[in-house]
Amino acid sequence: MELSVCTISFRHHLQSIEEIAAWASQTGFTGIELWGIHARYLEAYDYDEHWLKSYHLHTAMLSDYIPFEEEERLKSVQTLSRLAHRWGANKIRTFAGGKGSQYTHGAERREIVSALRRNCEQFSEHGLSLLIEIHPNTLADTLPSTLQLIEEIDHPALYINYDVLHMWESGVDPVQAYKQLQPAIAHLHLKNISSRQYLHVFEPANVYAASGSRKGMVGLFEGAVDYQDFFSSIKTPISASLEWFGGDVKRVLQQDVLALQEILYKKLV
Repeated sequence: MELSVCTISFRHHLQSIEEIAAWASQTGFTGIELWGIHARYLEAYDYDEHWLKSYHLHTAMLSDYIPFEEEERLKSVQTLSRLAHRWGANKIRTFAGGKGSQYTHGAERREIVSALRRNCEQFSEHGLSLLIEIHPNTLADTLPSTLQLIEEIDHPALYINYDVLHMWESGVDPVQAYKQLQPAIAHLHLKNISSRQYLHVFEPANVYAASGSRKGMVGLFEGAVDYQDFFSSIKTPISASLEWFGGDVKRVLQQDVLALQEILYKKLV
């Protein structure tokens, strides 16, 4: 399995891209998931796909937030297409709106679907795929709404970034949901929490706040989501990112890489 580190994990840490790449390569990662704001910043410097390959890494995905207002949407698509080619990425991650599916109906849902379809059309012209992330307060916050969204958009460039924890958060078995969505899944996000009572720590406003709470964030195999069961119950995915928003980034991620490699090795033998 191709395993990537998310540069967003270092959003509150003084780490250069050189330091992140060197550490990721030494730790067992095969790629990076490059946060959009980091890709925009790095465009002013001599960093690109070829530089990253010198660390034996590739760019698995660019993760960003594409607006829905038409002029800004088009500008964002053009920028991300340019950055994706610079970094050799073929996947762009975004979200399906900013409001839960149970509160988004009729014309409002159709407008979001239409914008996402246009994104797919325009990214596909550049050889890129659009991945919609499973996430609360979006149109991909439940299994039924996500399946409906795939049918509504109906474009071959559309895929799903399957966030295991957020699907579990919605109240369904992440293994069964994975099996239903599997034909559309192109990437996984992997993270965990000690208890449902702490799920609020993954709300964007808290994640992006340097002083936000990290209570309940735990290593991948130490929390409420049973990743042992998940990986033993599904075919080994081809691409995933470890997503960590807490402190002590390198220690926790290194621990998770080793544990995940051991589980996947046992599964193979």
